[in-house]
Amino acid sequence: MRRMVLAAMIVAGAAQADERDLWMFAQWAGDHQTRPFREMLVDARLYGVVPIHQLLRSASDWKQCHASPFAVPPVGNWPAVRSTLSLVQTLGREGILGEFEVVSAYRDPPLNRCAGGAVASAHTRAFAVDILLPAWADPNPLCRFWQQYGQTWNMGLGRYPSGRIHLDTAGYRTWGGDGGAESSFCVKRKPAG
Repeated sequence: MRRMVLAAMIVAGAAQADERDLWMFAQWAGDHQTRPFREMLVDARLYGVVPIHQLLRSASDWKQCHASPFAVPPVGNWPAVRSTLSLVQTLGREGILGEFEVVSAYRDPPLNRCAGGAVASAHTRAFAVDILLPAWADPNPLCRFWQQYGQTWNMGLGRYPSGRIHLDTAGYRTWGGDGGAESSFCVKRKPAG
């Protein structure tokens, strides 16, 4: 099924994930301590909201930046991880997020700089996920949720020119391809004329 979703994304010209998969994650995890992080997710009843190999993906530019393909967020960030995953879980339960793939989550500051991330990126200081939706998926329900409940969730929602969608719980805001709120796909535009 995952290959079909990725094939649909490629055919539609949408952004695509890189080669970081289960095998690569298993190789990485053999040399890195992930158990406390996994236990925290289990205790919070959030394990499995996002597959662990996706949840620990660092920036997509990890190769070019000579960084690790995966990263466990620092313990101090774990409350933010729980908050953002609770949002993702709610979006799933409400039928707003169906199929999706997380392509980037926690990034340490040097990797974030190298990858061109914002200086105060939620990927470094809190916890954020960049996701890909299948080409056929309608992102507008995310906007409606953000418009109705975003302030309550302290939800950040952005969409990049690549088609990636950013979700976090580090501040109520939205943005589009140029990084500004006016270009957001969630801003209601006034009719011309």
